[in-house]
Amino acid sequence: GIGSTSKVYTAAAVMKLVDEGKVDLDAPVAHYIPDFKMKDKRYKRITPRMLLNHSSGLQGSTFNNAFLFKDNDAYAHDILLQQLSNQNLKADPGAFSVYCNDGFTLAEILVERVSGMSFTEFLHQKFTELLKLNHTITSQDKWEDEKRAGQYSPTYQGQLPSEMVNVIGTGGISSTAEDVVRFSQIFMGRGKEILSNKAVKAMEQEEYKKGMWPGDSDNVFNYGLGWDSVKLYPFSEYGIKALAKGGDTMLQHATLVVLPEQKMAAAVLSSGGSSMTNQLLANKLLLARLKEKGAIKDIKPDKSFGKPVKAKVPHDLVKKAGLYGNSYSHFKIEITKKGELFLPTKPEEKYVYTADGSFINEKGTSKLNFVTEKNGKVYLRESTYELSPGLGQNVLTHYLAQKLENNMLPKKTAAAWAKREGGKFYLVNEKFNSINYLGQQIPLNTKITLKDGYWDGKKITGPNTATHQIQIPVMNGRDTKEAHFYTEDGTEYMEMSSFLYVSESNVKSLDTGQVSKVTLQKNGHAKWFTIPQEAAGKTMNVELPSGSSFAVYDEKGVCVNFTVVSDNNKVKLPENGTVVFAGAPNSEFTVALN
Repeated sequence: GIGSTSKVYTAAAVMKLVDEGKVDLDAPVAHYIPDFKMKDKRYKRITPRMLLNHSSGLQGSTFNNAFLFKDNDAYAHDILLQQLSNQNLKADPGAFSVYCNDGFTLAEILVERVSGMSFTEFLHQKFTELLKLNHTITSQDKWEDEKRAGQYSPTYQGQLPSEMVNVIGTGGISSTAEDVVRFSQIFMGRGKEILSNKAVKAMEQEEYKKGMWPGDSDNVFNYGLGWDSVKLYPFSEYGIKALAKGGDTMLQHATLVVLPEQKMAAAVLSSGGSSMTNQLLANKLLLARLKEKGAIKDIKPDKSFGKPVKAKVPHDLVKKAGLYGNSYSHFKIEITKKGELFLPTKPEEKYVYTADGSFINEKGTSKLNFVTEKNGKVYLRESTYELSPGLGQNVLTHYLAQKLENNMLPKKTAAAWAKREGGKFYLVNEKFNSINYLGQQIPLNTKITLKDGYWDGKKITGPNTATHQIQIPVMNGRDTKEAHFYTEDGTEYMEMSSFLYVSESNVKSLDTGQVSKVTLQKNGHAKWFTIPQEAAGKTMNVELPSGSSFAVYDEKGVCVNFTVVSDNNKVKLPENGTVVFAGAPNSEFTVALN
C-alpha cells in the first residue's frame, strides 16, 4: 500500500477531467456533487482546487471502518457525504492549506460523479493501462495475497493479514516502487497523451502561498495540487525543482520524489518504518545520482542555526507566554526573565533568546519565533534541522501551535466535565476486523484542563460539547474535531469524527463464572469489559459466531491477542487488562474461563 502517495494519483485524475473540459478547478464542488452539503453554509465556496491543495477548511479525517484486515468494505467512502452534512468547517475555504484527508475522498467521489465510472475503473482506464502499470491496484480490485509484501506489528509475532485501505483517493492504492516511478513519467513530459503539460504544470504550482503560511523557508511541506512539496528541501538548495509525496497507512509507508526537469524520480516503499525515513532515502539516492552525472558538484553540508548567543529578552515578548494549542494537545509556554523558554512538548530542551528575535535550542537544531498573523492570532513558529544519521536532515518550518484564548467555564459546564476528567472512552462502532483493534490508541484518554477550559486542544463549549477552534496551516491544525457527548439508556457516549466511544463508567467487569455469554446489542456496538483480579491469569476460550472477533489488551493498552490476526480463540488474561467483543448486531459469544 502506498498510503497518501495515492493523493497524487487522485489529483492527476481530477486534472484529467479538467483536460477533458468536464471539471473547472475553480467552480463549486457542489456543482458536481449536488448532494454535498454541510451544516456550515461556507461549504458552497469549496472548489476542486481547494480539495487538492488542502485549503477546503474541512475538519480532516472521517475514517470510521476505513482500515480493515482482508475486507474492501467501502463504508467509509459511502458514508462520507452523510458525515460531512453534520460537520462545520474549521476556516473559510481557501484561507490556508493544512493537510486534509477528507478533501481527497471527496475528490474521489467528484471523479466518480463526473466520469460515471468507479474511481478504480477511471484510474485503470485513464492511467494504469496506458502506462502498463500492471502492479498498481486499489482495495476494490481482486487481490493475490502471495504477491503482497508481508505486513507486521511490533506487538504481534508473525505476519499480519492484508491491510485494506478503503478510502482510495486518500490512501487506498497499492503498487510497487517500479510502478510508482513509471507513473511519475507523466510529470516529466513523457505522457502528454495521458495528462497535458498544462495540467502537470498546474499541479506543481506553489498553491500553499495562496493563504496563510509560516514563511517561505527550507521545508518538506509546500503544497501544490496533490503534492506535499513542490519546492522540496534539499533540492531547493541546488536550484533543482523537486516534487514529493509521502504516504503512511497503519502498517505501510511510501514516498515518491520527482525531479521533473532532470527527468529523474525515486520511490521508496516499506512495510513498517515511516514515509519521512523513506523520503530521506529517496533524496539520498537522487543526490548521489545527480553528483555522479555532474548535475551538481558536491553534496552540501548539513545546516544548523548554530550555538545560540544569549541576548536580553524584551519585556513585551514575555507577554507572549501562556496557553498554546494545536490539534493534538494544549500546553503552557513559559519564558523566564533570563530569556529562557521551555516547551512542555520537549521537556529536555532549553531555548535561549537571541539577538535576531528568535529562541534557539542549545544544539542549534530548532528555532522558535512568535508571529502575529493577519487574522490577529498569535502563533509559535518552529523551524528545525533534525539529523537522521546516515540519511540526511529532516527539515520543517511550521506553526507549532496557536495561542489560545481564556475559556472560563460556567459552573454547570465545569461540573459536567469534572466527571470526565482523567477518564477513558472506548471505541464501539468499528467493524470486527478493523485494524484499530490491533493498535494502542484504545482507549481514548481525556486530558482535560478544567481551569483553562480545554481538552487536548479542543475548547470546551458546553456541558456536552468541545471543538477545536484553532486555525493552523501546514500540519498541526489537521484533523480538527467536534466532540459531542450524549446519554442513551443510561450509557454515556461520545461522538467524534465519525467514531463513537462509550465512557469507562459504563464498562463492566468480565463475568468470572466458568461459562458465560456475551451478547451484542441490536445496534451492533462492540462490548468492552475490564478483567477483574479473580480472572487474571486464567485462560479464556471463546466460541465466536461468524463475522466476529475479540481482542485482549494488557494494563498498558497493548493488544496481546486479536483473533482476526492470530486466529487463536484461547488467551491467558493479563492483570488489569480489557477485553472487547465485536461483530454483527445480536451476536452471541460463549466465554469459558479455566
